[in-house]
Amino acid sequence: MAEIVYALCALTSLACAALLWRGYSRTGTRLLFWSSLCFVGFTINNVMLVLDRVILPAPAFATWRLLAALVGVSLLLYGLIHDE
Repeated sequence: MAEIVYALCALTSLACAALLWRGYSRTGTRLLFWSSLCFVGFTINNVMLVLDRVILPAPAFATWRLLAALVGVSLLLYGLIHDE
């Protein structure tokens, strides 16, 4: 059951990234650009979570998974600070 939830989280993050990118390509609003990059980082984080918990149960991806989330949030924070 947990595997399904992890996969759905990854698909939801991917859908959010795609919708935000589509909104950015239509309007050109920079906040949508930074938000879509943030959700790309979240998608990578969730995919690595699936790999870490389901496929390779050893904590092989733990550091890389957290780094992907940190990069995603950092990109959004950068966009919020410097594009205002």
